[in-house]
Amino acid sequence: MTRSPDTGPGDTPMLEGLPPLVGERTTVLVLGSFPSARSLAARQYYAHPQNQLWKILQAIWPAEPLPAGVESYQKRSNWLLDRGLGLWDVYARCRRAGSLDAAIRDAEVNDVAALHLPHLSAVVHNGGESHRHARHTQALGVPVYRLPSTSPANAAWSFARKLEAWRAVMSAHGLA
Repeated sequence: MTRSPDTGPGDTPMLEGLPPLVGERTTVLVLGSFPSARSLAARQYYAHPQNQLWKILQAIWPAEPLPAGVESYQKRSNWLLDRGLGLWDVYARCRRAGSLDAAIRDAEVNDVAALHLPHLSAVVHNGGESHRHARHTQALGVPVYRLPSTSPANAAWSFARKLEAWRAVMSAHGLA
């Protein structure tokens, strides 16, 4: 039996990540590992309601409420880009059953340098799996940070501790 290139061990299909969410004003780029199953299905970054990224950003920027409603993802994306923050992932494609980083196999790394972000001042890795690929971002010549994962799987850090760490980096780069 031959397998197609899109199947692998255990016939787990190759999954495609999301396109980068960046703009002309992006000064800080947040890199996750790979979107959760829920995010892939919705075609939205951090779509799992228990992921704390959007809550952390709202706490950092409380003056402007996080958009909600039917078209909230597009509005949230613009809200984020207006503040100079961008989102992407270190992996472009991978095989994974479920949503845990530990299940990622056969991953292909995104070319972050190809984004050509003229105002980039920092790269933030959202968790340890993303940070494993920091060598790919250090070549950009900007500070690279490992922040605690906003994933619901990261229960070791309280919301308050995560917020403090994320706020410190955003402040250091003029985004808070």
